[in-house]
Amino acid sequence: MILASPPLEGVLLGAGAALAYAVPALAWRALGERRARWALVVAWALHAAALGWALLGGHGGARFGFAQALSVTAWLVVTVYVVESQVLPQLRARWALAGFGSAAVLLALFFPGQKLPPTQSPLLPLHWALGIASYGLFAAATAHGWLMLRSERLLRQRAQNASGVPLLTLERLMFRLITAGFIVLSATLLAGGIFGETLYGSQHTGWRWDHKRVFTLLSWVTFAVLLLGRWRLGWRGRRAVHVLYAGAALLLLAYVGSRFVLEVLLERTA
Repeated sequence: MILASPPLEGVLLGAGAALAYAVPALAWRALGERRARWALVVAWALHAAALGWALLGGHGGARFGFAQALSVTAWLVVTVYVVESQVLPQLRARWALAGFGSAAVLLALFFPGQKLPPTQSPLLPLHWALGIASYGLFAAATAHGWLMLRSERLLRQRAQNASGVPLLTLERLMFRLITAGFIVLSATLLAGGIFGETLYGSQHTGWRWDHKRVFTLLSWVTFAVLLLGRWRLGWRGRRAVHVLYAGAALLLLAYVGSRFVLEVLLERTA
């Protein structure tokens, strides 16, 4: 099993980010809206520093794995929330996002991933960035879908709206994120299929039908069906969110799932 033994600086950054996330996650009611929002911004900044330390060689070389993918995804989701909260200050989801961020940072401390091999292609970091960006966008869309279903359930019980935002607004934001994620995921698949040899070397010529690509393609088809169903059949509400959950699960299995099996269950580094 690949357990972490990062330098003290990396431990302090990661622990600091996890603790900072825990503050709004556990004490958001006591802090109040304004201070809880600022606490989340501080945690977000520390999380960015911890990611930079790990991904830019703070461990004696750049590392990446399933835990880092989840950590970057969590950071991107919090980024979307921070931006949206400036436009929709009534949006209430910081306790759940802060809990997700704290767990992701701690997981990355225990599983630092493998050292990335040197590459001669300047396009490879861009390819990785596109893939992780699609993870973040679909994760943010999934968070909006969860908020939408939770708010709908509470409204049926005549309780307060859980998100603080009208359901139609949440649904519109969710589909905007799905559309953006689908575009980025499509670009990632095209880049991998067309420039595979340039990105990964001559041993990766053409399209390889491994687990990662199969699950990625299945998720792409699922999201395409969701967007087509929205456009042609007017899908919305629970049906749309459930299809989103299925596509997000398939995308999670594509990289995070396959890397988890290799790094933790099979204890392999490649």
